[in-house]
Amino acid sequence: MNIQLNGQSRTLPPGATVHDLLQHEQLLERRVAVEVNSEIITRSLHATHVLADGDVVEIVHALGGG
Repeated sequence: MNIQLNGQSRTLPPGATVHDLLQHEQLLERRVAVEVNSEIITRSLHATHVLADGDVVEIVHALGGG
């Protein structure tokens, strides 16, 4: 299946979850916010939210500092 990730095309296996995408992008250990089709997906739902062909995903890295 094909999705858009931060404006770039990505191909994932059918049934891939947000967790699978974060693992593929090597972002599991990072603090990120994930939005799928303009809806925020909380961390507690990453493992169960299944992505669909054509989904538009935005991942934003949380930065600390002061």
